[in-house]
This record gives sequence, structure tokens and C-alpha cells, in this order.
Amino acid sequence: MKTMKVFANFRDICGGKTVNVAYEENETIGVILEDLIARFPEMEEELFENGRTIRQHVHVFVNGKNVIHLDGLDTVVYPQDELALFPPVAGG
Repeated sequence: MKTMKVFANFRDICGGKTVNVAYEENETIGVILEDLIARFPEMEEELFENGRTIRQHVHVFVNGKNVIHLDGLDTVVYPQDELALFPPVAGG
């Protein structure tokens, strides 16, 4: 079991600042997100577009690095990794 930090409206959907995610050792972030969607179906529309493409302004971080700069949804997650999920945020 691992704790994933969630931010902004993802906190409303998941019911808090963190959500526990269960995964097998050396699982991909894609599988972890699928499990998250199974628990919180509203997350699917928030996370993905055109099937299983992460929305442009959604940021999925593993150890502070955006997965788009790693292996995308195929990024392998290890037990010691820190996970965070950011929705689009605007400021002014």
C-alpha cells in the first residue's frame, strides 16, 4: 500500500489530501491510475482523453518527475517512490 498525494479538485474527488493505492512491486503508473479510477470513476474524465492519453494539463509525478519525461503510463513504480497527482490549475 502506498500513499499518493492529490491536489486541488482531485482532493474533492478522492476525499482528502492523500489516497492509498495498492499495487504489486514494479507496477506501472498506468495500472495504479486504473485502480484509482476503479475506486473513483469520476477521475477517468479528469485524467484521460482520447482513450488512455493523460490530459495535457494533468501532471503525474513519480519522485518529483513528471511521467511524461519518463516512460509515460509505462513508468514503473517501486515501493520507495513518492507519487503525486496534480490537475490543471490556473492562477492570476
